[in-house]
Amino acid sequence: MGINTERDIEANLQIGPTDRGMVRLFIEADGVEIPMDFDPEEADEIAEEIRAAAQAARAVGQPRKK
Repeated sequence: MGINTERDIEANLQIGPTDRGMVRLFIEADGVEIPMDFDPEEADEIAEEIRAAAQAARAVGQPRKK
């Protein structure tokens, strides 16, 4: 199992602020609920990692520039 292993699982993802000043990622799949809370600084770091991964994903399969 790894980042490149595909799964046939549907999940819902919700992202939002909590009433305690945290950022929550809430994942629900097959009756399992996973709330993950992060302080705003951690959430910013995660957002940067997501942006970097999106940029890298765009480059996959793209012809290299000479």
